[in-house]
Amino acid sequence: MTCFALRRALLAGAAFAMTGLAASPPAHAQLFGGIVYDPTNYAQNVLTAARTLEMINNQIQSLQNEAASLLNQARNLTSLPLNELSALQDQVQRTRQLLDQAQRVAYDVQQIDQIFEQRYRSIDITASDQQLIADARERWETSVGAFQDSLRVQAGVVGNIEGARASMGRLVGASQSATGALQAAQAGNQLLALQSQQIADLTALVAAQSRAQALQSARDAATEAQARENYRRFMRRSGE
Repeated sequence: MTCFALRRALLAGAAFAMTGLAASPPAHAQLFGGIVYDPTNYAQNVLTAARTLEMINNQIQSLQNEAASLLNQARNLTSLPLNELSALQDQVQRTRQLLDQAQRVAYDVQQIDQIFEQRYRSIDITASDQQLIADARERWETSVGAFQDSLRVQAGVVGNIEGARASMGRLVGASQSATGALQAAQAGNQLLALQSQQIADLTALVAAQSRAQALQSARDAATEAQARENYRRFMRRSGE
């Protein structure tokens, strides 16, 4: 039932009540030309009718307020139809896969310790010249592979930018057109997830670049040590 129909029904009930009140005039009523008129009773009926109408108006206003409150609650509980979390998780997974494809020296503490102990920490003075050359070449290939890994991660991060831009546009649009508190909160949470994905990409890029630079620095140090060993061997052979 609409508010207009409810108002009409309540007013009809009030009119019926007024008719009932006026149907039995009190004993002190006066008769004028066949019409019974009692000013006191008439005034009371008018006052009763006015109070009844005021009560009806208050009830209608209360019902309207309750209906508006229910509509607001329904809007606040409406879920956001847009969900970008799956796309953001896919971008993070692609970056993670690029890191897992690191060549020669992976992002593993034990493996790093083992490789550095074998190839970078010291030069075996008892090794043959061929072995020293092979070790130097191995270090060079490791450094080249690390720089290639860094470039691949960088390319992956750049490739994610367009997807992040599209997701941001959709989420901002959904946030601005949100119909309730829940939709606004969900849009805000997804924007935070987008920001986390971008931070993860930047972290991966910094890690890949730092890895390449660290391996190159280690190679430079090992090359210097090997150069000293080569010089020592040269001087020894010259003395012979």
